[in-house]
This record gives sequence, structure tokens and C-alpha cells, in this order.
Amino acid sequence: MKKHVDFLIIGTGIAGLSYALKVASKGTVCIITKAKADETSTNYAQGGIATVMDALDSHEEHIKDTLIAGDGLCDEEVVRLTIGESNARIDELISWGAEFDRKQSGEFDLGREGGHSAHRILHHKDQTGAEIERALLKAVKEHPAIELLEGYFAIDIITQHHLGVEVTRRTPDIECFGAYVLNPKTNKIDTILAKTTMLATGGNGNVYNTTTNPVVATGDGVAMVYRAKGKVKNMEFIQFHPTGLYNPSEKPCFLISEAVRGAGARLCSIRGDYFMERYDKRLELAPRDVVARAIDSEMKITGDDHVFLDCRPISKTEIFHHFPTIYAKCLSIGIDITKDMLPVVPVAHYSCGGIVVDHDGCTSIKNLYASGECSCTGLHGANRLASNSLLEALVFSHRAAQHASAKLSGISFCEEVPDWNDEGMVLNEEMILITQSLKEVQAIMSNYVGIVRSNLRLKRAWDRLGIIYKETEELYNKSVHSVKLAELRNLINIGYLIIKMSMERKENCGLYYNLDNIKK
Repeated sequence: MKKHVDFLIIGTGIAGLSYALKVASKGTVCIITKAKADETSTNYAQGGIATVMDALDSHEEHIKDTLIAGDGLCDEEVVRLTIGESNARIDELISWGAEFDRKQSGEFDLGREGGHSAHRILHHKDQTGAEIERALLKAVKEHPAIELLEGYFAIDIITQHHLGVEVTRRTPDIECFGAYVLNPKTNKIDTILAKTTMLATGGNGNVYNTTTNPVVATGDGVAMVYRAKGKVKNMEFIQFHPTGLYNPSEKPCFLISEAVRGAGARLCSIRGDYFMERYDKRLELAPRDVVARAIDSEMKITGDDHVFLDCRPISKTEIFHHFPTIYAKCLSIGIDITKDMLPVVPVAHYSCGGIVVDHDGCTSIKNLYASGECSCTGLHGANRLASNSLLEALVFSHRAAQHASAKLSGISFCEEVPDWNDEGMVLNEEMILITQSLKEVQAIMSNYVGIVRSNLRLKRAWDRLGIIYKETEELYNKSVHSVKLAELRNLINIGYLIIKMSMERKENCGLYYNLDNIKK
């Protein structure tokens, strides 16, 4: 089946939904998502969204904090434009129905998180992302010009390659014509032709054993662009959130928001030793990379599987008011955080790298845009400052919407695109091959390409992943396509990029820490 649409959007988090609402008045809009529409990283985001709303704070201070966290690799122009546009984008988010906590005076109740020098985090208790997702999804579902298709999985973006034209990474005019999409109703691959395509596919946390990301976060957008010979960078910078709830049987890992430390919680060893003063003068409010490495170091020294987060310095009133979801979750597994220590461990959380985009969200491939975690704007540099990601998605989806809308009239559909060719492919009944390979990929990445790396670990990961890549490509090229097989292939691409870019980086910076790069 062939479908024609002006704006194709892949992903239903804050990046995809806000973009859809912006372009809906300019042409036909189709959003596809491979699961339920609210199964997104946005929906899982607890902490909040950073913006300056306090007279004692300033955009310059927010810019300074962002640059410090990014450890010299932020694009300062991008940092300035993002923070400079932040208040306007937040006002729009509120106009779409998102509600944030306020004080009795009516002013916003601003929180503070690691790396921030002031209280500037807008939040909705500890369910900020869920509140944003709720408001945006409601607005999208009520918009008559937006079609939302749940359960549709993008196999690949369509470029000249699919027309029989040879494309390399040096080809200057690669163009996107839409996407090949697996239709859950027919189990066939449909062709969606689009004048413009937006990738808002989220992160890639499931390349690791343990992550706060939802199970759908398999790096699909980045992998599709890399296969299409588009530009990708900074994939070595994987942010491990310092405080995932230590509960090994649970996936995804439940996140203990950074705002809990912002409210006064402290980290200690199983023996009760408060250790952050040995690592950074900012203590628990140091940037995430510092805190995560400190916890990792303590666990290696002691041999323990986790450390503790002591929430007892926070009043019960504040816990019940600001962190009801976290309190209820912990209570469900027998931990009362008002009086019990909370076991935590660093977990894969956010990718600072991704698809290279310019100030308008344009990728290196013509008529293809990217926004949100799958993109690399230059805002985060080597380490994302807490709660800057939701803001980034709003700003760049806005700019992309303006750019795509302005050029739409000059773009035509490419009618020469052929239907997906599955001739000779057979139904693969060996699901064990896929599940076992996925476990191996996650074990390789977790054991060798984690918070602390070394040249030997990276080489071992490279060699082992290469074997799985060859086996999976052989399976892929002869099998009727399935979501699990396509996701495995994407995660292998992601693992390759993280390892490759890790091997190329010769100095420790931000989130990247290699034992062999330590100056002696």
C-alpha cells in the first residue's frame, strides 16, 4: 500500500507531538509510533523542564551552567538560542494544556537539580513528563488534521538508494522521500511517501542491560539515518543516571529523579558512609557524570551491587507532595523512603549524541528533520545538564516546523519509489536467535562500554559485536521482517557507533571516561 502525506512524523514524545501541532495547519500530517502513543521517554520523565522564571536567576546563568556541564563541547550559539527561546516555548506548552506545580501565591514552584546554580525546574510533582505527554496527546487527538497510527514500525527511511542509485557518505544531495513502515494490521510493509519527514524516535537505552528508557527505545532513528549515509556524531557520550532504583528483576529500571537529591537526599555506602565530599565540592548536586562515576567508584571499591540514597533529610510533607509516585513505588517493594534507605545504582539514561542537525532541525539528508533525543543539536556537548532535554525538543521542533512549512510548496512526491521487495523471504521461526543475540549485545555493551571504559574493553566489544552483526544481517536478508528483528539490527548499529566513536576519542571529556586516556 502507498500513502501520501505532507508531513510524516515518526515518534510520539514531546518532539513529535509538538511538531505535529505546529505543522497541522500547513498540510496533511501523519504520525506513526511503534507502540501505544504514550509509550515514550517523555512519559517516563520525572524531574521537569528547565527554564528561567525567577527574578534572582537569568538566562546567562542557565547558559553558563549548560556550558559547564557540556565540558567544552557545547555549541554556544545553540545553547544561547535554545535558552533564549525557552520562555516562549514553555508558554506554548502551557497553552496546550500542560500544568506545572505552583506555590500558594500562584507563582511556579521551581525545583533545582544537579549542575544548576538556581531553582529553575518546572515540574508536575514527580510526573512532569507524563503530564506533558497527556496534554500534547490530548491536543493531537482532538486535532482534525492529524492522523495518528499506533503500532506502525518504521523499517527504513526512503532515499535514492531505494531507486537504484548508489549513495555513499560523500554523496552531497541525499534526499528523503518518506519511509517503509511495517503495518501491524496486515504484517506487510507499506510505503509512506512524504514531502517532509520528522524523526522523533527517542533514545537507545536498550542497547544496555539496564536502562530507565521504555522498551521501545532501540535507537531506530539514528540507525535508519546511519544506514542511509546521514551524519551522526557524539554517540560515545551516554549519560548514566546516577540513581536508578536497584530492583534487578524490573525493566525498565525505575528512575529516582534528580530532584530528590535537589531536595536534600544524600548518597552513602551500604555501611552508611556519605562519600560525595570525596569526589566533588558540589556534593550530590554535582553534574550527573560526576555523581555516576562516584557511585561506580564506590561500588568497585566495596564490591557492593548498589549504594544507598538517604531521603530522610527531606520532610515527609515534601516527599508526599513532590514525590508521591516515587514514594508509592518504593513502598510497593517494601521500602518507606521517609525512614528507610533507598538502594540505587547508575543506569543508562540518555544519549547526548545522535543525528546531526542544524539550527532548524535539518539533518544532512534533504527534507529529513530530527528532534529530541535522537538528534544532536550541540546543546548538550559532552554531558546533558539536567532537565534541558525536554526544552531542547520543544525549541528544535518549533524551528523545524517553521522551516518545513516554509519549503513545503516547493517539494513534490517521488512517485518512482518502488514497493518494498520481500521476494524470497520466509517467516523466521527461530525467535531464539533474535532474543539470544539481543542478550549478547546488551551484555557486551554493559560489561565493556559502560560508565568507565578502556581500550582493551572497547576492542573486545568491537570484535564480539562484529560477529553478531554478520549473523543478524544474514538472518535479516532472508527473513520476513518483524519488529524484534528490526530492533535488534538497529541496536547493533547503535552499539557499533558507540564503540567506534569511543575508540576515536583520545581524551576524557564529560560523560566519556577511558582509563587509558588518564594523563599520568
